[in-house]
Amino acid sequence: MNLEFQLANNEIVDYLKDKKKLFFLRICGTGMGACAVLFKEAGFDVEGADVSFAPPMSDYLDSMNIACHDIQKVDQDFLKKYDLIVVGNSVGRNSELAQILESAGVAFTSFPTLLGEVLLKDRNVLAAIGTHGKTTTSYFLTKMLKNLGADPGYFIGGVIEGEVSAKLGSSPYFVIEGDEYDSAYFQKYSKFHQYQVDHVICTSLEYDHADIFEDFDAMKLEFKKLFDGFHGSVSYDPSYPAIEEVLDKNSNQISAYNPVILNESKEGTEFKLQVLTNEFVFKTNITGKHNIQNISGCILLLAQNGFEIQDIQNSIKNLAMVKRRQEERGHYKESLIIDDFAHHPKAIQETINALKLKYPDKKLSIIFEPVSATARSNAFQKEFSTCFDGADYVVIADTGIQTSAKSFEQLDTDKLVADIQDQDIQAKRVDSLESLLKLIDQISHKDNVIAIFSNRTCLGLWSSDFVKQLV
Repeated sequence: MNLEFQLANNEIVDYLKDKKKLFFLRICGTGMGACAVLFKEAGFDVEGADVSFAPPMSDYLDSMNIACHDIQKVDQDFLKKYDLIVVGNSVGRNSELAQILESAGVAFTSFPTLLGEVLLKDRNVLAAIGTHGKTTTSYFLTKMLKNLGADPGYFIGGVIEGEVSAKLGSSPYFVIEGDEYDSAYFQKYSKFHQYQVDHVICTSLEYDHADIFEDFDAMKLEFKKLFDGFHGSVSYDPSYPAIEEVLDKNSNQISAYNPVILNESKEGTEFKLQVLTNEFVFKTNITGKHNIQNISGCILLLAQNGFEIQDIQNSIKNLAMVKRRQEERGHYKESLIIDDFAHHPKAIQETINALKLKYPDKKLSIIFEPVSATARSNAFQKEFSTCFDGADYVVIADTGIQTSAKSFEQLDTDKLVADIQDQDIQAKRVDSLESLLKLIDQISHKDNVIAIFSNRTCLGLWSSDFVKQLV
């Protein structure tokens, strides 16, 4: 690596005093896109490039008037037009793109460094961290603060219906999704270390990201580093034993949340929760056990920071979900089509449970694309075979992309289908958009909900003409 032009963290603020032109290399990642929007709002000239541009991020960047270029056009001369290159973590260490970047003679940094050093140092940063639920929890917390009369800044790794997914805000509070994935190929440590975090909601802690963490111990170490000597308040889900392993028990204001659901229907949820020293009842329009857990973490964090319980109770009555979290995209041949980001066994099972509650009179078909580096590996071969309980039909959409997981082999999708069938669930494997479209056509009817679980495009489905046929 040639890191001659990488800016040190403490150099960035002074460097940018008289410079405005930022270029985001691989801008369509959820974090990169949200960061680009924040710096556009902060008055910088922002552009970017990526390999492909797919909704919802492509539409979002376009709506914010952020120019996006084809990555094939990016060379050394192209990059020299900009003051600072912001590098996404999808740029590989030994890639041609990294070589172009390092030889361009232009200053560069990662987006977590830029965000932490320029925008977060003087804010009261509230972070949602954990394997699952970061995006949803950070959105819930943002909405609750708004309902409480604050105007928080926020940085959410997802697209929100009718709202921007990142905003500076005017209050001291800044809500952020604290990602444990690495910051960049030249910064092989978790992003949340750079976010100047003051208070934390830890939603979960299970093994993931097998492409950067060799094992669960390596992943837990990043969380332990965050919590060692941490002085802010922490709320966490005690159903994940690993969280208590990494917490610094000498820190103040550590609170576990364990909500008890009293009533639940498709209209909403009533639950009780111990907050500080007393127990209170809360009502929300949100359903699903995992969502109530996440809301409970927000409640405790706000109570720890001085908000009144009655005000917090009012703040959760009318919440919403981010895009690609149980998002109703429309109907195809009378089947309701759901889009969801779930790609970890625990998230898949929890989402199925929530969908069965919301649509109790419908059959449920799941189309799952195992496309993250971990999901493409056999790290969860056994867990994937048992996480579809409640589904009537499961389709495994196999991309054929080889995993980059460090210590695992490729996921055996044929075995996975056979193992799911052993659970008395119909299952099938497809490996092309054509075969997927044909199958959707076959299973679509008014009594069937089709939920598509993917953190990309599901064999290109979401970037195909299929979207235009939804009504």
